[in-house]
Amino acid sequence: MNKAIAMVLGAMLLGTPTMKAQTMIEKNNITLASDQMTPEALWAMGRIGAYAVSPDGKTLVYQVSYYSVKENKSHTMLFVQPLKAGKRIAKATALTKDSKSETDAAWIEGGKKIAFLRDGQLWKMNVDGTDRVKMTDSKIDIEGFLFSPDGSKVILIKSLPYHGSIQKNPDDLPKATGRLVTDLNYRHWDHYVESMPHPFVANVNGDKADDGVDILEGQPYECPMAPFGGIEQLAWSPDSKQVAYTCRKKEGVEYAISTDADIYLYNIDTRATRNLCKPEGYKEPKIDPTKTMRNQAVNHQAGDMQVGYDVNPKFSPDGKYIAWQSMKNDGYESDRNRLCVMELATGKKSYVTEKFDSNVDDYIWNSDSRTLYFLGCWHACVNIYSTDLGGNVKQLTDGWHDFGSLKLLAPGKLIATRHSMADPDDIYQVNINKTEKKSVAIRLTAENDHILGQLAKPTIQQRWVKTTDGKQELVWIILPPHFDATKKYPTLLYCEGGPQSPVSQFWSYRWNFSIMAAHGYVVVAPNRRGLPGFGSAWNEEISGDWTGQCMNDYLSAIDDATANLPYVDKDRLGCVGASFGGFSVYYLAGHHDKRFKCFIAHDGAFNLESMYTDTEEDWFSNWEYDDAYWNKDMTANAKRTYENSPHKFVDKWDTPILCIHGEKDYRINANQGMGAFNAARMRGIPAELLIFPDENHWVLKPQNGILWQRTFFNWLDRWLKDKK
Repeated sequence: MNKAIAMVLGAMLLGTPTMKAQTMIEKNNITLASDQMTPEALWAMGRIGAYAVSPDGKTLVYQVSYYSVKENKSHTMLFVQPLKAGKRIAKATALTKDSKSETDAAWIEGGKKIAFLRDGQLWKMNVDGTDRVKMTDSKIDIEGFLFSPDGSKVILIKSLPYHGSIQKNPDDLPKATGRLVTDLNYRHWDHYVESMPHPFVANVNGDKADDGVDILEGQPYECPMAPFGGIEQLAWSPDSKQVAYTCRKKEGVEYAISTDADIYLYNIDTRATRNLCKPEGYKEPKIDPTKTMRNQAVNHQAGDMQVGYDVNPKFSPDGKYIAWQSMKNDGYESDRNRLCVMELATGKKSYVTEKFDSNVDDYIWNSDSRTLYFLGCWHACVNIYSTDLGGNVKQLTDGWHDFGSLKLLAPGKLIATRHSMADPDDIYQVNINKTEKKSVAIRLTAENDHILGQLAKPTIQQRWVKTTDGKQELVWIILPPHFDATKKYPTLLYCEGGPQSPVSQFWSYRWNFSIMAAHGYVVVAPNRRGLPGFGSAWNEEISGDWTGQCMNDYLSAIDDATANLPYVDKDRLGCVGASFGGFSVYYLAGHHDKRFKCFIAHDGAFNLESMYTDTEEDWFSNWEYDDAYWNKDMTANAKRTYENSPHKFVDKWDTPILCIHGEKDYRINANQGMGAFNAARMRGIPAELLIFPDENHWVLKPQNGILWQRTFFNWLDRWLKDKK
């Protein structure tokens, strides 16, 4: 399981030792008072997670997380379901029978058993959920696992104490809460870095697995990598003799400024490790940690040294090749994700998705070991593509939706999750058609039909808008249920985060367009400059220019709506966004020329000079700003960035603003939101601050989520809806 998610689930699921029994949180058969979506309806929905297909292709096992707002907890359950792709969806059977969460199901022993995680240990059970056996008795919680193809071994992910950036407190001060920090990377996203996940290769003997051998024994590095990495960052060779793993072997300042992660090959018998990305004896050029790496020697070496993110290795079924996702540049976390294939016998590498000028989001090998299927975003939709070893790319599916993950069912058949702005995730079978864009997706699960069937859906439209520099920008228009074109509606400009994340057909449990529309708002969601899915040039144009063309693109989208969509009320416009979207809100608050009547900024950057040294992932600031703010030789881009920081335009703020921030957000620190709120109030501008001491860059706890939604819509309604 992804470590960050595991930590969140663990925090939610902690019970007190004195409780006699815990209530089992399961599917919520909520009855709605109307056909309009509410925050309570949103949080009543089950959230499909990881899934796996049995070796014979006949059965699906998958996990669903359910939430209780009353108890402020979640519960993750496992289900099995026959794989029957037809007009009728097969009935799922719950394997989880109590209040303990069970996750990460995998088929083992030729499909006779299912392995899973429960209470930090590895378990297995029959396919019907009976005969449960705890396979490990580890003193350290197991966060993920991966069985070898022959079933004789299993990789166990366990976190070990780490004191490379924070010193261990003296043994005679066990209650001391202070932390003596000695280097960078002392906290990451939402936690202090006092442990590191390591992969252990354990022997499986019948019903038991031993503690295993640490692949990274004695090394102060993490695998999987924070903050989002999971077991997908490791892979077994088909002969079960080697493990490929992802690792960024850096500490302190070097870790904080670099995205140079590599793929390593570990031999089970000899315990020897080989770096597949770098030549033997490679020495990294000297790097100035206060400047962007865009122009530094590390990104301009002779030959391809694969100095960017290289992650998620997968062996071909015949064992002759290994593939992984690869970024070109060090220090650029939003670089284009390409698919690299290496022939193991010769070491020859090739990039097989160069004809697709966007990111590879996920991928799998076909059974022929010559074809790969991958997910990619193009024109704000994530579809399934294929490529061969020669780099010939073909689009297989089409439509306004986002596929989210891939599994191979059989030759010519895939299993994938899919969602859209109007529907949360379900699992689909995709039957591959040789004709481009003609593959058919058949829904296998109906997790939330009992809720969705009570709701009126919004209408999703697409517009192409001319930008100020004469280009075309794709803009999603989301219309309220029961839309009446003769009426005028309050309208929201949605500002995307990232800053290089697509405004695709995503489904969110907070920034949810369906619930915004259900509250009577038209939503204008532009794919402004800096977003993937429109070619690399469009995607990269934002770096070093946060307040230039991308801000013009926002205004082009909302100006087009007010000029050409008669149902958009130009006198009732709001502007909302999170992360870079929150930064965008803070900037537009000083430059909107009275277009908007209110703003909402969540976890946004407000003071870029402060942000430069506040954030824990320093490569981000370096790449986006070019320079530390104290450099006397800073580039023109850097000067423009700092000169256009939102905090320098508070004197022009004239519009009510709601600021939201989590105090455990270490990517964009809470002082950014507090500073914006304080500045607004000192200027006499109506403002509110919703602060979450226990949330990070997201809002993950149910009651906090409900509070977020209520505060969000109360603020919008206060300023954008007619007074009665």
